[in-house]
Amino acid sequence: MEHLGQHVIIELWGCQEGVINDAALVKTAMLDAVRAANATLLDINVHMFSPHGVTGVAVLSESHLSVHSWPEYGYVAADVFTCGETTNPRAAAKELQRHFGSTHCEVRELRRGRFPKSLSSPGKKRPALAAQEAVTV
Repeated sequence: MEHLGQHVIIELWGCQEGVINDAALVKTAMLDAVRAANATLLDINVHMFSPHGVTGVAVLSESHLSVHSWPEYGYVAADVFTCGETTNPRAAAKELQRHFGSTHCEVRELRRGRFPKSLSSPGKKRPALAAQEAVTV
């Protein structure tokens, strides 16, 4: 294993305004995308904004899927982050594109949790940070 997870960033343009501005249809698309990715749904929350726009987040055993729509631009920003070797986040991207009727789709994939060469073995523990190295956010 060279990384812990895959993070797929999805840009969808030319989406159908009536679909991406409907919380129920966005939720259906998200549920179908979770199934297409072979992921396990733990919870889902979809919120409709006024006057327009929908945001949804699906919490997965493998991590998450999120969708944010701008119907006035026909645009959806989405991402799917999964860990493990049994999921396919790119399949979720295709499902979202299909549901939203996107005419232009850009997908970027990041490998998350890549092990540095000094920690090439996933079982190897990293030494704890010294107090002066702690990061405050």
